[in-house]
Amino acid sequence: MQPQVSERTAEGFREVLRRLSAPLQVAVAGRIKSGKSTLVNALIGRRVAPTDVGECTRLVTRFQYGTVDRVEVVFHDGGKQAIPFDADGGIPADLGIDLEKISHLEAYLTNAVLRDLTVIDTPGLGSLDAASVARTEELLGTRRGDGEAGDDLDPVSRNAVAGAEAVLYVVTQAVRADDQQALASFTAATASREAGPVNAIALLNKADTIEPDSVSESGGDVWTAATLIAGKQAQLLKPRVADVLPVIGLLAETAETGGFTSADADALRRLAALDEVTRETLLMSADLFTSWDCDVPAGVRTRLLERMDLYGIRHALAAIDAEPEITAGDLRRRLLDSSGLAGVMSRLDSVFRARADGIKAAAALASVTALAHASGDQGERQRVHDAIEVLLAKPEAHQLRLLEALTLVASGAVEMPEDLAEEVMRVGSASDVGEQLGLPGRGRQELTDYALERAGWWRSFSSFGATPAQSRIAHVVHRAYFLIWQHLRAQGT
Repeated sequence: MQPQVSERTAEGFREVLRRLSAPLQVAVAGRIKSGKSTLVNALIGRRVAPTDVGECTRLVTRFQYGTVDRVEVVFHDGGKQAIPFDADGGIPADLGIDLEKISHLEAYLTNAVLRDLTVIDTPGLGSLDAASVARTEELLGTRRGDGEAGDDLDPVSRNAVAGAEAVLYVVTQAVRADDQQALASFTAATASREAGPVNAIALLNKADTIEPDSVSESGGDVWTAATLIAGKQAQLLKPRVADVLPVIGLLAETAETGGFTSADADALRRLAALDEVTRETLLMSADLFTSWDCDVPAGVRTRLLERMDLYGIRHALAAIDAEPEITAGDLRRRLLDSSGLAGVMSRLDSVFRARADGIKAAAALASVTALAHASGDQGERQRVHDAIEVLLAKPEAHQLRLLEALTLVASGAVEMPEDLAEEVMRVGSASDVGEQLGLPGRGRQELTDYALERAGWWRSFSSFGATPAQSRIAHVVHRAYFLIWQHLRAQGT
């Protein structure tokens, strides 16, 4: 295709091809002070992203796998400058470089999780710093405008080529209209369609700050309350995200990155041994925890509070009460379990990793379309459009058709009866065959028969009773069931 397009478009295509063979790029985004960098550290398993106010919180930082740990400042003119890690092994909060000249930061780490996911930390949306917000908007594809003089691409094309392919969107208890708009614009930019739940998950961070008494049916339990709120937010954000998961980023970061030490465990044991009145007084508020007089030094208590907050401290003390001889390692694992990080990692696997190739391919098609559009050559646009149609007609491209159908139905662009829309969502979103068919745990023969039955039903629906738009969706779903049936039959031979 490249000889039939301009050199500028061809250069963009080469970058798109490179991205197809690279790890999936997942942005952690959200409003300012939502705890994004803390969650980035927890996901990576290393406290490397700065969480305090500083220059780096105003820049996009890409964390990717490398054989040697290093950090590079990437300038707008393409130049790069290596910078050292700070004394604690993280990216320094202050760079000593003019921020106006910096495009973004590239951090290469040996952490195994980055082998198949590039994690992107972003400045907070809603900040008073307009330049920082603009950097995040460009990455997420939510910024629109005219290209600057000298740019190779207009902003839409540049975002499609350089932006993220999937997003973990961090919310707190209140979901605002601009949160919904950011998610809608992001998925539109990366899927060439209106928003769908293919490449976005929301995280309800700081779940420990929720007052359980304010949530009916919580039974006074913080995590139950957080789970109920997350469920309501999932309905509010539907169909923008695949799920909303509660998480306590600070606790996850502390437990996963080595922030919890044997000295911390010893300090918690000393707190557990305090008399009941003193202990209950300490746990009433953060101020009392650090200021009330007791045998555990205030500085030690301040460190615990900074790393665990009162929720984590209460959980640790309860674990020590139940098992006085618990080791520091087991105590750390209990804290990690109570953070909700395991659920986040599981959904990362089922929503992102399991369909990474499809997500990247959809984003690549969005990029190619944007690149052709930026050329201004009508003939070039048509050639690219024709090439994409040829590609999508190939059997191996069916997953892209299914993702396209999913986003069309999820966004309401194609209206379907509720039960059929849910079936499209299930077939297009689930990674396990049993879950795709809505029959988890059933035997292979039952799954095989049901797949063939549904393939026939959707084929009939496409010809009788469906609108033209619904018919196109029905053909794709019929094909999906037929391919599942073929796969199950092959397993039995």
